[in-house]
Amino acid sequence: MGLAINKSEFSADEFARFAAKVRTDLTALARLLDRPGFGEGESSIGAEVEFYIVNPELRVQPINTQVTASVQDPQLTLELNRFNLEYNLSPRIFKGTPFFQTEQELLAAIRRINQHAAPLGGELVPIGILPTLRQSDTTAKALTDVPRYHALSNALVKQRGEPFNIHIRGNDAINLAADDVTMEGATTSFQLHWRVPAHRFADYFNAVQLVTPIALALASNSPSLFGHHLWDETRIALFKQSIDSRSPHHRTWRHPPRVYYGNGWVRSAWELFAASAALYPPIIPVMSEEEPLAVIARGQVPELAELRLHQGTTWPWNRAIFDPAGGGHLRIEMRSMPAGPTAVDMCANGLFVIGAALAVLDDIHHLTSILPFNYSEHNFYRAAKYGLDAAIVWPHTDQVQLQDTPLLTVARALLPRARDALQATAVDGTEIQHLLGIIEGRIATAMTGARWQRHITESFMQSLGPDEAFRAMLALYMANQKNNRPVHEWTLSP
Repeated sequence: MGLAINKSEFSADEFARFAAKVRTDLTALARLLDRPGFGEGESSIGAEVEFYIVNPELRVQPINTQVTASVQDPQLTLELNRFNLEYNLSPRIFKGTPFFQTEQELLAAIRRINQHAAPLGGELVPIGILPTLRQSDTTAKALTDVPRYHALSNALVKQRGEPFNIHIRGNDAINLAADDVTMEGATTSFQLHWRVPAHRFADYFNAVQLVTPIALALASNSPSLFGHHLWDETRIALFKQSIDSRSPHHRTWRHPPRVYYGNGWVRSAWELFAASAALYPPIIPVMSEEEPLAVIARGQVPELAELRLHQGTTWPWNRAIFDPAGGGHLRIEMRSMPAGPTAVDMCANGLFVIGAALAVLDDIHHLTSILPFNYSEHNFYRAAKYGLDAAIVWPHTDQVQLQDTPLLTVARALLPRARDALQATAVDGTEIQHLLGIIEGRIATAMTGARWQRHITESFMQSLGPDEAFRAMLALYMANQKNNRPVHEWTLSP
């Protein structure tokens, strides 16, 4: 999140000075975005994958600090809870086989980390929500003991002023209350970064927003929480509610949560940064020494560390990223897709969402003109809840009237357009065919990680109790995962 953080308590003056510095950074960013040639360069991708660590009984193993100390890899970082880790994959130019290289790097990293975790009784699992997770695993003692996470938890708890309420409807609705933010650590994701042209950032961002519901449904891999069968992508509801710092008793206007889909179709990159500063109070006010306007005046690129840190403490499902590296550039961070089931599944998800966005890019002004933004948000939550069974409101260039359409129908029509759009890029045709073939397989079989988990668990429940059924399913999931075969090819026989 930009700056090194070595304390967890801050004064009112520190918050005020930090907020002022963020406003200065916004002024500097506006000038930087107006600089001719800013953000030009080759398109690239990067990714972050979050993991659970489990013990031999397939329960969480809270050893993330010991594992990172043993591995000694700067790309491996601690996550919020002691049983979570995150691996930051190397950025790749978007040509040739960027996702194959990412897949191979991820597989090698998992093998290497597991070699260090095994003597500590641990093993990595990429999965949206661990099926064997218990509510007792997500108490204050689960929080990773570093200042950044203590500061984050302290600030959100203080703003909330009472327990975080978790209410998720489904076949077996769940109602919980949490005194801290550790429930958020139950959600693990595959976060894709895509560098896009700064001068067309708004068009690219809106295109990603439009297609995210389809990508989310196809990627869904979080069908349960604490033994309750819930949404296909339960992670979406849980993440939003577990760190909703709004106090239910102090709402004078409809203030958006820090986890949100968006506030409307975007007109510029700058407004996304400005909105996060305007809507959300700082929670980790750590200051740098930089004078960004002076750096701009010298014709250089500032770090904008405070703005980046603040942006890192708001969690839109698609997030604008400013990076000063390489003369400065902008990226879209796509945060809604879950971790797992396999490395190749995650790479297929990544290539599909980029291809789908490119497919609608040329028509994006028209499509966003006829589809009110609230319907796009509606599509997102429908996709999270119902997965491939969702019906969404999808715009067409020749459409007279908007109407509900089965998500699978939209996905079938969008897939060949995504393939055509990707073939116009520098990505190898073999990579496009292989990874989009996985998406095609999911569409043809109507099978996702979420559906596989649910089907296998229900099969096991015919002869086992709930806890044993979830554990048996997870054991089978992990065995399949090690083979790195896409989930739609996994057998449905337990």
